[in-house]
Amino acid sequence: MKKIFLTIFMMAFVFMMKAQDFNKYDKGNFIKGKDSISYRILFPENFNPAQKYPIVFFLHGSGERGNDNESQLVHGGKLFLKDDIRKNFPAIVVFPQCPANDYWANVNIAPNGQGKRSFSFVEGGKPTKAMHALQGMVKDFLKKPFVNKAQVYVGGLSMGGMGTYELLRRQRKTFAAAIAICGGDNTNNIDKYKTVPLWIFHGGKDDVVDPAFSIAISERLKTVGDEVKFTLYPLSNHNSWDSAFAEPQLLPWLFSHKR
Repeated sequence: MKKIFLTIFMMAFVFMMKAQDFNKYDKGNFIKGKDSISYRILFPENFNPAQKYPIVFFLHGSGERGNDNESQLVHGGKLFLKDDIRKNFPAIVVFPQCPANDYWANVNIAPNGQGKRSFSFVEGGKPTKAMHALQGMVKDFLKKPFVNKAQVYVGGLSMGGMGTYELLRRQRKTFAAAIAICGGDNTNNIDKYKTVPLWIFHGGKDDVVDPAFSIAISERLKTVGDEVKFTLYPLSNHNSWDSAFAEPQLLPWLFSHKR
């Protein structure tokens, strides 16, 4: 019984510590007209509103959708809380949350008959409600006097990787660089973001989002784009984000780019 109690206590303690860490992310809401989106925002330590800071928008996957304004921090939230990251890369970090019944990207999803899903990405098309609100939120942040417009970045995983490509093509002159993890897009859209430096990640054994999407995008960008990096983790399934977050050059590479 003592061991069980100790285990439960330790689990509760760890959960509490994580919750306390995430409390460093302030809660916010962007509301304009019919657009509404919740987000969590992390300001640099010793934030000075008279200075200008880089800003990073990070898009979560489909499993973190909802209205709790918390779940979106599960993957990636701890990365930007690391002491060395906060010290070496003082930046504003924003995690918006997509509603449960919406999607970042304009993609048709259907069962493939094998217990999995197939993705058909739209060429062009109107943005989803969530993407439209996200665009409005990004534009609103760029009006803030403490945001460095030369250092605006976006990244995302899974559904958020798909949303990253879509946001890049819809606001192609906004971002200095981007990170897309296990995402996908219609390759006909690539010309619209070919000038944005991209680092693409995918797991070679991903059975949720086919790595062929990332491979096709990276190969096309190698011929028409300005800069693309592609990292394939041969033994990883869908969760390639933990490996991507562990890349020592991930954030140095991202923040090295300016418009």
